[in-house]
Amino acid sequence: MSDESPTNAAEFTVSEISGALKRLVEDSFGNVRVRGEISGYRGPHSSGHAYFSLKDDKSRIEAVVWRGSFSKLKFQPEEGMEVIATGKLTTFPGSSKYQIVIEQMEPAGAGALMALLDERKRRLSAEGLFAAEAKQLLPFMPRVIGVVTSPTGAVIRDIIHRINDRFPLHVLVWPVRVQGETCGQEVANAVNGFNALDDDFPRPDVIIVARGGGSLEDLWGFNDEIVVRAVAASHIPVISAVGHETDWTLIDFAADVRAPTPTGAAEMAVPVRADLVAHVAGLGARLAGAQSRLFERKRQAVRAAGRALPSVDMLMALPRRRFDEAVTRLERGLTSGVHIKRVRFSGGAGARLQPELLKRMMERRAQTLAQFRERMDRGVDASRSKKVQRFDRLASRVTPTALAAKVQLGRQKSSDLMQRADRSMGVRLARGKDRLNGVWRLAQGLSHERILERGFALVRDEHGAMVRSKSKVASGQHLSLQFLDGQVSVQETSAPVVQKPKAKTVVAGQGALF
Repeated sequence: MSDESPTNAAEFTVSEISGALKRLVEDSFGNVRVRGEISGYRGPHSSGHAYFSLKDDKSRIEAVVWRGSFSKLKFQPEEGMEVIATGKLTTFPGSSKYQIVIEQMEPAGAGALMALLDERKRRLSAEGLFAAEAKQLLPFMPRVIGVVTSPTGAVIRDIIHRINDRFPLHVLVWPVRVQGETCGQEVANAVNGFNALDDDFPRPDVIIVARGGGSLEDLWGFNDEIVVRAVAASHIPVISAVGHETDWTLIDFAADVRAPTPTGAAEMAVPVRADLVAHVAGLGARLAGAQSRLFERKRQAVRAAGRALPSVDMLMALPRRRFDEAVTRLERGLTSGVHIKRVRFSGGAGARLQPELLKRMMERRAQTLAQFRERMDRGVDASRSKKVQRFDRLASRVTPTALAAKVQLGRQKSSDLMQRADRSMGVRLARGKDRLNGVWRLAQGLSHERILERGFALVRDEHGAMVRSKSKVASGQHLSLQFLDGQVSVQETSAPVVQKPKAKTVVAGQGALF
């Protein structure tokens, strides 16, 4: 049997077959557009490439998007999305599979875009990015307005023109592309950049994100998830003015306020200065009128209160009556007290200190003193006579010398006795004189003349009778005031009397001293 093959077919290695197939597929399908549903998508790999499949109801094909192409996609691929992929077919020799290398990819028609938009809207709404309670109020009077839009379009000119017409203020423009692949990222960076400004640069009080009208594809950058999240997280209130009034994007739901047009956003952001001036002027006029009416009501209230208040005479009537009654009771009390004191004084020490009684007492003391002196003189004479008689009897019995000595001794004793008697009498007389002088000074101190010396006066009427009470004095009556050194005539008047500290009243004799 021969070792040669019975056929003329050429032999190929596996690598040769795989390479031939690869060249054939790439040459035949170098640029294709494939419509299908994304399947098995798990997001980009750690390397940046994305691997998934495209399928229809009967077949599937593996797909890969390299990192450079993936970053240029206008939308984020999602599981189950129907797309139209543009690229080339190739094979993978290691597993004998073919796949499409996608260079561009777009949703399969407007219906797909709307389905993607609705799905994204539901998902972001479930996260609370569109919640009404998270919306911020626009400032009534902003100082700086930030505008995120294209610097070359008519939108920015319309916004600035409208702001200048209503209320001129500072406008900061952050230029961005409003269409294309990088639109979403640039708008998000602009919103985040305005929020990141520090105090060294004027920070906007409100942000306007604006763009003119366009198709769904033209406005797709404002449906980007990164834009929605940036607007929802902004600490500065955001006004969305993307497209015309009938257009809508996801940024409209995330923004704090949606404006139908960019011009409408400018009107929402600032008030009309002329209207504010007129309103403030009106408020000022109302305030002035209200103040005037308030002051007039207060004046009327004060006048009414003044009419309701009692007069001074009515207010002072009761205190005056009480004062008069107190004066009357005080006069009666003083008179009664003086009378009681006088009775007590007359029945007690006064009865013993009358001048007549003191005089008679002094006379009796003088008589007693004279009797004591007379008795003393008689006693001295009798004693001396006895002594002389005894001396004479003794003299007859003694010698002249002894007699002379005894006489001398007797004389000495007699002289001593006389001196002692004189001293004793002088002491008694001095004591009696001191007591008499003390009694006399007491009598002088109780005399009305001493009271007059202390500044009091004795009041008499025109008939010379003593006046003891104010009630006894008539208006215009003539009175006589007796002082220590004389009398003075006065007349009572009806002029008001200024109250002064009341002087003590002392009654002496039959009159009253004030």
